[in-house]
Amino acid sequence: MATLRDIRRRITSVKSTQQITKAMKMVAAAKLRRAQERMQKARPYARSLDEMLGHVSAKVEASLHPLLAVREPKKVAVLVLSGDRGLAGSFNANIIRRAANEVQALQQGGADVKLICVGRKSYEFFNKRDYPVLAHYINFFNNLDFTHAQDIATLLSAKYVAAELDRVFLVYNEFKSVMQQKIVVQQLLPIVPRPPEAEKYPADYLFEPAPVKLLDTLCPRYLNIEVWQALLESYAAELGARMSAMDAATENAREVLEQLRLHYNKARQASITKELLDIVGGAEALQK
Repeated sequence: MATLRDIRRRITSVKSTQQITKAMKMVAAAKLRRAQERMQKARPYARSLDEMLGHVSAKVEASLHPLLAVREPKKVAVLVLSGDRGLAGSFNANIIRRAANEVQALQQGGADVKLICVGRKSYEFFNKRDYPVLAHYINFFNNLDFTHAQDIATLLSAKYVAAELDRVFLVYNEFKSVMQQKIVVQQLLPIVPRPPEAEKYPADYLFEPAPVKLLDTLCPRYLNIEVWQALLESYAAELGARMSAMDAATENAREVLEQLRLHYNKARQASITKELLDIVGGAEALQK
């Protein structure tokens, strides 16, 4: 049976853990607020660029731009966005599991699959298991910048234009709410522009410069924005998952403390009763 000293040590340890989880929850909440603002500001631009690319690409043949050209998917890359740190519930485990399933399905289809890992957790998992990792990017989410998306997009476009890759998929967590994230598998390359929606008052657009020239600007920019939006969504989803996980851990610590205090009081009461019985027994022995 645990002594009073052991129970007091456990209570102190759980209190310290509770303070840490509460602080981590507050930090995640503060970071999440800023991450949500950046993510929500980027969404309208990404949506408008997607619509514009759809209008322009509808006027030309897809084969006229290398990032639109469709080839048989023999060489495929999967871009996986995970976190750099743990303590975020099942956030990293879910994204890694989904990416591994996608890789397995592609390999069963006869494709040569390589991975591009963004985030320490995905890189460590796949690298230790001898998955073919083409490139990895770690430790930049705390200082996330648009140049990071540009670097990744530049690598992907260069590999695709050189025919070293025939298809590129993106696997990431889309932010829905603090309590909910949605895993998204999206084709990045070749670019599949959104078909123009039927307009109430259809018009014949005039493009200046020519649509082919516009694609030279729009396609790389579209790829940059898609990667950037995915990075923002993934980071916000990670912070939301960490906030929820730390909130649950803090609540669990509170429940453990209540049980330990109850156990401590019972043990203390039993110790006092035993001491009283010893005193009474000793007094009776002296009277005899």
